Amino acid sequence: MIFTRRYFNKCALALFSTLPGLFRVSDAAEKSAISPEIPQENTIPLILDTDIGDDLDDTWALMMLLRSTEIDVKLITTDFGNTRYRSRLLAKLLQTLGHTDIPIGIGLDPADNPGNQSEWLGDYRLEDYPGTVYQDGVQAMIESIKQSPEPVTLLCIGPVTNIAEALRRDPSIAENARFVGMQGSVRIGYDGESKQAVEWNVKMDPLALQAVFAAPWDCSITPLDSCGLVRLQGENYQKVYRSEDTWMKTLIENYTLWLPRASWLVPKPDLTRMSSTLFDTVAVYMAHAQDLLVMEDLPLRVTDDAYTVIDEENGRIVHCATGWKNLPVFEERLVQVITGSG
Repeated sequence: MIFTRRYFNKCALALFSTLPGLFRVSDAAEKSAISPEIPQENTIPLILDTDIGDDLDDTWALMMLLRSTEIDVKLITTDFGNTRYRSRLLAKLLQTLGHTDIPIGIGLDPADNPGNQSEWLGDYRLEDYPGTVYQDGVQAMIESIKQSPEPVTLLCIGPVTNIAEALRRDPSIAENARFVGMQGSVRIGYDGESKQAVEWNVKMDPLALQAVFAAPWDCSITPLDSCGLVRLQGENYQKVYRSEDTWMKTLIENYTLWLPRASWLVPKPDLTRMSSTLFDTVAVYMAHAQDLLVMEDLPLRVTDDAYTVIDEENGRIVHCATGWKNLPVFEERLVQVITGSG
């Protein structure tokens, strides 16, 4: 049997409707969901867990992910608090990009406070999303992993609070999943600084990443050592900035409205000339390839004060992207993928 995304959604809807506490925003959402095309053979089943709506790199990563032909996105969950705001933003983006076939799962702490992309989001409501929305995104993640006929890649580009909760509820998910994330700092900090830093995604919930590293699954991360060096400029950036593609216009609209709210960027980049740092795009790439990265298997331990340290005695082996073999080629590939030109 070929397990298409349409088949997956049909089974998931039937299963999830029987679970207490796991329900859709509206029945209309199920009825009007757009049926996707059959994905290519040998695509990687993947669940994205994102804190979209703070830093813009999550939006870049989302578009890169959706245009990566190697990947079949089964579910996207929102993480790290204020998750109804994040889910509304995600829903509007998916609808704008024509991907309402992808279910959304609302993560823990479903607050709906203004965020850094609220100006673009406007008054869009989750009830406006013609796809499927699950109120309990953690449970949706668990069921998606457990019913998958092949191992799922769990791509995490924010604090991993949802993942830790999923492991707490059902540790067996580690038997049918692997973890790929954008977390940590091993030897290099922000902006290429030659000392270790407390990276944001770990800082926000170090105990959650400890739980992820303790689970018996394969773990790969792109720490600041690699992902903190990605910023498009020159001809690469202009291919995005000047593109007439609807996706790229949407991206630049969000960049324009987001940049004044990015108070941590000092000095701010010139949006006509360069992107902000695109940390999360490297994690998307690592979900299906590693050839351009320097990879090391390191015994890592997450400290309570949010450092990711090499610990030969107490660390667990994590596949770490600690540098680049060819960063310019990666940036060219990123532009080709995200613009749909390659």
